[in-house]
Amino acid sequence: MHFLQIWIQPDQQRIEPSYEEKRFDSEEKRGRLRLIASPDRSDGSVLIHQDARVYAGLFNGTEQAVLEVKPGRRIYVHVARGSVTANDTKLTSGDALKLTDATQLTLTEGSDAEVIVFDLPGK
Repeated sequence: MHFLQIWIQPDQQRIEPSYEEKRFDSEEKRGRLRLIASPDRSDGSVLIHQDARVYAGLFNGTEQAVLEVKPGRRIYVHVARGSVTANDTKLTSGDALKLTDATQLTLTEGSDAEVIVFDLPGK
């Protein structure tokens, strides 16, 4: 079991505290980035009170995924386990990569990799 505690500040004050739990099967994340949290619960994701989207993916071998990045957005990649290449940067378990001016994120060369990607508002 591996736990990550992640804090994202809400975009408004005095929000009623809430908790949401949902399981996403490995097949939904295999070789792709699966949206798991969003401000509008799109694609079955859990709710987050911020202009942010959180994705999870599993990558091994030749599997790859591309995430288009809208202008003014920041991307934060965290490798929970394994290793993967993110935009030509090799990352291993516990590593992270912050992208501020990228137009896309490309994940390749995974080796039993579990990745979490945050699409965050710009500065």
